[in-house]
Amino acid sequence: MDISFFDFNLPKELIAQESIYPSDESKLLIIENDSLIDKKTKNLESILNQGDLLIVNNTKVIKSRIAAFINKKNYIFTFLHEHRNGIWKSFVKGSKKIINGDVLDFKGGLKGEIVKKNEIGEIFVKINLEKINFINYLNDNGVLPLPPYIKDPASQNINYQTLFAKKIGAVAAPTAGLHFTNTLRKNILNKGIKIEEITLHVGSGTFLPVKVNDISNHSMHAEYIEIDKKTANNINMTKKSGGKVIAVGTTVLRALESSLDRKGFIKPYKGKTNIFIKPGYEIKSVDYLLTNFHLPKSTLFILVCAFAGVEKMQKAYSYAIDNNYRFYSLGDACLIKK
Repeated sequence: MDISFFDFNLPKELIAQESIYPSDESKLLIIENDSLIDKKTKNLESILNQGDLLIVNNTKVIKSRIAAFINKKNYIFTFLHEHRNGIWKSFVKGSKKIINGDVLDFKGGLKGEIVKKNEIGEIFVKINLEKINFINYLNDNGVLPLPPYIKDPASQNINYQTLFAKKIGAVAAPTAGLHFTNTLRKNILNKGIKIEEITLHVGSGTFLPVKVNDISNHSMHAEYIEIDKKTANNINMTKKSGGKVIAVGTTVLRALESSLDRKGFIKPYKGKTNIFIKPGYEIKSVDYLLTNFHLPKSTLFILVCAFAGVEKMQKAYSYAIDNNYRFYSLGDACLIKK
């Protein structure tokens, strides 16, 4: 399909710049069959039933954005992941001026060395620390890598870690989880709706746009996922008993679809996935998807179109724009029926 099918006019003022407090006060658009219903995220437990199951992503964002001096000039690096032992992939503003062999001077005396650049602007840096020690250094000295469209990243009104965040490894938040508060979680559990956790460490691919006209030619970056036996069994038991399975976020949906066996059941899995869910793909793992509103021509909007249909999602997004729903990472949410 041509990328133009996934385009729409999004007013810039609808891209959310700050979080809503409490976060479950965010608007929630129910997209089910041919109806569009306005709710709030705090109403979620009233929409679901006893025996339903929510799957959330428990990845935690690394404070991977950090300053470093090269030849006395300050650069801001965003470290993405350890490419191989001791070599870290990163993005950096002004990368054209950086050459192989340049030495990075970090706060506290830590040093790095540029060992490679590639044609898409990725910089590879040698760091003489064990992986966990460098992650700890970043969390002590860096800041959260907020998306580039956030105009004031220093704002105190930004929440970029979910209630479920515990396993360090992401470079971006699984933003559907940002809507949950302790009150909402308690209300959900008290109604007999279960919550299970999986892990998908959101990687650098989340920053990359689709640059091809034919979306079938777009390649997704691989991301690490982990689904344990207990969670897999509970998902399968919910499906067998007639309960609804709800993926909280596109990351959860991608992880679950990557762990299906031939009969459509979830199996325990630990490894990487580069799955690209686009129209024509048959989704088998869940019944509903809770997700934010995504940007035009993004892999995330392509995914929701695969989930519910291009025409339906274009109609829903047009409604959301007309009714001032807030878009993207810090914005509002929608609950979509498959």
